[in-house]
Amino acid sequence: MPLQNRVTPFGEIVAVAARGTMMGNRGRLHDEHRRIVRFTQVPRWLACVLEFRGRHRQLMRPGYYTELFFLDEAAAFAAGHRPCAECRSRDYRRFRSVWEALFGAPATAGTIDAQLDAERRDGDVKRTHRAGVATLPDGTYVAVDGDAWLVAGNALLAWSPHGYTRRVERPRDGDVDVLTPRSIVAVLAAGYQPDVHASATSAASSPE
Repeated sequence: MPLQNRVTPFGEIVAVAARGTMMGNRGRLHDEHRRIVRFTQVPRWLACVLEFRGRHRQLMRPGYYTELFFLDEAAAFAAGHRPCAECRSRDYRRFRSVWEALFGAPATAGTIDAQLDAERRDGDVKRTHRAGVATLPDGTYVAVDGDAWLVAGNALLAWSPHGYTRRVERPRDGDVDVLTPRSIVAVLAAGYQPDVHASATSAASSPE
């Protein structure tokens, strides 16, 4: 049976067989039976690479942080995670540089985490905001009829644990519920391009 360690763009932690392309953590969320018993432990929500300096981890080891997995960086952003400063040092510095240009310098990991923590959740409930769908930068996630969709050019791509499955044309007007925290949307609009799953290419070119 799959472990409950896969994160959706809604920030939920679910049990599915697919692993995704990124790992991350929110602290220790599991008990000695590898069951998820809390939504978060710390305000530092990271998005990490799957391999780093040959390190190997036993998943959900007792007393250690819970390894979480995302389809891609855009999905991790939607859930409210940021680039890890250790295993993704270059991406973190790029993210922080854009952040400082937008919100003022200096920005530390702690100040970034505090702002994201206030934006991404209300207790254990996902915090969303409304915005014009036509104004959103690529890499943003929106919710439509209970499903998560990635903004990609003139299309919206449907998220699934295994990849992007289909496309619809992005509406030219109207407001939508935005899953990606406001500050990260601003970072994306300022030019930070998140990694997206390879299936986005085929989904974006498929018929509607």
